[in-house]
Amino acid sequence: MKKNVEKEIDLKRLCDRWPSAIVAREQIGSFSGGALSSGYLANLDSVGKGPSRFKIGRKSCYFTKDFVDWMRGRVSIPERNRSKSDEEGKQ
Repeated sequence: MKKNVEKEIDLKRLCDRWPSAIVAREQIGSFSGGALSSGYLANLDSVGKGPSRFKIGRKSCYFTKDFVDWMRGRVSIPERNRSKSDEEGKQ
């Protein structure tokens, strides 16, 4: 049975809590709660796999909503391993 990722991980709250409509790449660690780093995004951008971005001067930036939409497409929740007691209870 697949779980609804949207219900378990509310990524929209990231936008709601961020004080701006944009986030600079160097602030991605703070924005994502440490889940992503600016270096990782720079690597993805260099091979064309990162979220859409724009530049202000020399800084790469992302619109928070677009960034969260990109993150949402990458979220996965692993299935939990069932213990023996869970399996025995179903028999």
